[in-house]
Amino acid sequence: MLDRPPRLILFSRLPLAGRAKTRLAPALGAGGAARLQDRVARRLAGRMAELAERLPLELELCYTGGKRAQAQAWLGPGFTCREQGGGHLGARMSRALERALRQGAPRAVLVGSDLPGLDGAILEQALAALERSPLALGPSLDGGYYLVGQSRPAPGLLEAPHWQSLAALSAQAKALGLEPALLPPLRDLDTPDDLVYWRENDPQVRAWTDPAS
Repeated sequence: MLDRPPRLILFSRLPLAGRAKTRLAPALGAGGAARLQDRVARRLAGRMAELAERLPLELELCYTGGKRAQAQAWLGPGFTCREQGGGHLGARMSRALERALRQGAPRAVLVGSDLPGLDGAILEQALAALERSPLALGPSLDGGYYLVGQSRPAPGLLEAPHWQSLAALSAQAKALGLEPALLPPLRDLDTPDDLVYWRENDPQVRAWTDPAS
């Protein structure tokens, strides 16, 4: 099999009212929470697309919470759309990463969609780290992680319950003989406290969540 370019995978629920960012619905309403997810994810997708203009990359949207036609219309033709499928989050992430490697990608990087602070520089750093390490992890400030990258298969890495926190995932990586490269920590946008932080620190998030917008 011929090698393909590295693959960046955007792992996301589709931004449908009542299904997306439900923890933010009390503050923004169901529609407002979905619109915020849409805007944050589109901005991240744009940063991924900009990176793909400079580097040979494949872009994939791995989605849940809607229909394929909705996924294909969301981010445009630059992203291949694949459904996440069933199982717990770790199983779904593992499938996406293993599929990319099995299909010939030398490196696969998977990120969530609720990351206002994730830019092309960090994604490029993850890709570079995977040239030296089999595993890259992006720590979230809440004790989770926002990125998993692999340059070779790691069966069992994301099995339950290891996928549920950065500490558990790091311990499982060590048990499998993997030394992860760690990326800069980031804060996601998932809870009301996160919303307060990003409204204060990101003018676009503040504009997107202004009732008059």
